[in-house]
Amino acid sequence: MSVLPLVFTSGWASGINAYAVVLLLGLFGVTGVSDDVPQTLQRPEVLIVAGVLFLCEAVADKIPYVDSVWDSVHTVVRPLAGAWVGMLLAGRSGSLSDVAAGLVGGSTALASHTVKAGTRMAVNTSPEPFSNFVLSLAEDLGVGGIMSFAMFHPQAAAIVAGVLLAGGLVVLVLLISRIRRFLRRRAQRREERRLASRSP
Repeated sequence: MSVLPLVFTSGWASGINAYAVVLLLGLFGVTGVSDDVPQTLQRPEVLIVAGVLFLCEAVADKIPYVDSVWDSVHTVVRPLAGAWVGMLLAGRSGSLSDVAAGLVGGSTALASHTVKAGTRMAVNTSPEPFSNFVLSLAEDLGVGGIMSFAMFHPQAAAIVAGVLLAGGLVVLVLLISRIRRFLRRRAQRREERRLASRSP
């Protein structure tokens, strides 16, 4: 499938920021940058909703601990968005290739979301808030850059996305101890709140 590299790249990007992917693809279609963008993504209401949600994510993603709550909510949203975009890019015939594109987009989005959410848990163990902001900004710029690159060089962009995904998974394995520390702290805070609410 000639569209598979773009599906893979958009899936990877959806796992990091699904709203940015929908917004960028829609804008690429509306402005004529690409003729391959489905009409569904170019609809004004889709662009408006994606734009508003992108702004919400841009803010929530830069606040320590709020970003992890946001990621938890989006554990379902991002893979579904990756699958939806993948199927739209492949076409709407309901054929096996469309389903395969949806599976590629969704599973890639789930993998990159896992890397993002796990990395954020590890970063949240750091006492300073700046690492969150820098990491979030790098993610936003990375999604924008790779999706733009994918419009003109889909195969090369897919290779870059694959390398980033593999590298992210390796980093995630190396950060497991910090992630466990984050989860222990969160459980401890919940227990403290529970005990505080019981005390007269």
